[in-house]
Amino acid sequence: WGLIIIFLCVGPFVLPLIWFNPYLKKKAKVIGTFAVLISFYLITILFIKSLKIIFQYYRTLFTF
Repeated sequence: WGLIIIFLCVGPFVLPLIWFNPYLKKKAKVIGTFAVLISFYLITILFIKSLKIIFQYYRTLFTF
């Protein structure tokens, strides 16, 4: 649970904690790495789309 909470707080900076954790097997480390990278990619795409929508809204709002 600790790694999930840390991921929600600091994002991809949790990867070293995954790889240096001696209690996780290599398969779990690889799965965790892919999960972190895919979720970070999706969050970044959603952030960019939301910024485009916000900029479009303000552009129409301040056009005279």
